[in-house]
Amino acid sequence: AAPLLHGYFRSSCSWRVRIAFALKGIDYDQVPVNLIKDGGQQLTDQYKELNPMQQVPAVTIDGVTLSQSLAIIQYIEETRPGPALLPADPQKRAKVRMICDLIASGIQPLQNLYVLQKIGEDKVSWAQHFIIRGFVALESLLKETAGKYCVGDEISMADICLAPQVYNAERFKVDVDQFPTIKRLNQTLLALEAFSTSHPSCQPDTPADLRA
Repeated sequence: AAPLLHGYFRSSCSWRVRIAFALKGIDYDQVPVNLIKDGGQQLTDQYKELNPMQQVPAVTIDGVTLSQSLAIIQYIEETRPGPALLPADPQKRAKVRMICDLIASGIQPLQNLYVLQKIGEDKVSWAQHFIIRGFVALESLLKETAGKYCVGDEISMADICLAPQVYNAERFKVDVDQFPTIKRLNQTLLALEAFSTSHPSCQPDTPADLRA
């Protein structure tokens, strides 16, 4: 059976997994989990069995259900042929993981839907604050590591994390022009088929008014 991705069109963590599948040329099926409708479909008991954290994504693959996007992507990397998503060189690999962790631990969780629902009125300024703070650090790191892509000239998990985070930044009206390296890398990535076909604007559950 094809892998089954439980995700949401606009979830950056779901998008990461869609990019990884696309880069590896893996066909998969999608089950949309609407994070807003019905009070949040991720909060149902049925979904909680798939992912106890009640977040997307969750992927059923090879008879196992995995959650946490980076764990899912590393599993895909370790079990599927195709372009490598982690460099062979240990230092470059560490840099890729450092960038992934900065985004996946240091930026994204602070501006995700659940956190913003708790913040209330100030949610846009809160999200902007943490994205800008993270991007200042990320820009400085990427100046050192980037070639054509985040780490050198090969695509990696770092790029898979970067594009969805820039999409979030733009949703929260962060001016990405102040981060030239991030902006350049993002433009390069969005021109690639794996990133454009997996984009939030063209998923099965993308609402009509947000379709590209």
